[in-house]
Amino acid sequence: MRIVFIGDVVGQTGCNAIIGELPKIRREYGADLTIVNGENSDDNNGLSRRSAQAIMSGGADIITTGNHAFKRKSILEEYENNERIIRPANYGDTAAGRGFCEIDCGAYSVAVINLVGTAFMQPADNPFKCVDELLKRIRSKIIVVDFHAEATSEKCAMSWYLAGRVSAVIGTHTHVQTADERIIDGTGCISDAGMTGPINSVLGVRKEIIIEKFADYIQRPHVFADGECRISGVCLEIDRKSGKCTSIERIYRTVS
Repeated sequence: MRIVFIGDVVGQTGCNAIIGELPKIRREYGADLTIVNGENSDDNNGLSRRSAQAIMSGGADIITTGNHAFKRKSILEEYENNERIIRPANYGDTAAGRGFCEIDCGAYSVAVINLVGTAFMQPADNPFKCVDELLKRIRSKIIVVDFHAEATSEKCAMSWYLAGRVSAVIGTHTHVQTADERIIDGTGCISDAGMTGPINSVLGVRKEIIIEKFADYIQRPHVFADGECRISGVCLEIDRKSGKCTSIERIYRTVS
């Protein structure tokens, strides 16, 4: 089977790109399932009901998140009612929603796990211990992990830790696609899938805001840029019977 994973969607620009281009990408790659990280898809950051609906309308089957998962109160009800919108599992069982989902695809099922890193991030439970516990509960042979983390070293470590135990470990959060895609013991890995958002920006934010902050050290509210957009992600080819990844290909394209 083929799974398309799309990296962090940024603001309305990113949502519009998903609505307009994701159906084409699905057809082009013959995707059976599409996973989209909606971590920054609301114009005020985080995931909102509006941005979740936009991403789903573009053809996303599952939405993952990250450290901004609970920034918008409007999404809390969606976490509880929609099993296909998940938040980091290592935020604990008392947090709203769920940290993984298993999707019935007929002859097979697919599990998607969402984790958040702890290096240079806000406090969370240990993601390595958390994923071990989750794997005891999951029956699907096809398992994709979205590891939303700042440090490349932590994401690489998770890839090696889960090698041979899951189908793929896809890094998100840093908004810059890495060129280290590979397969380790049947596990497709990449340190970061990249950003789906405005090109003329600094990680999606208007560039002048970030330049000024670095120049004079004065904090300013972040406002997302608009204009030409980049869609980033990967396409995974996975053997249905074994759950092993046989191919991982980067997706990186520009849309007006």
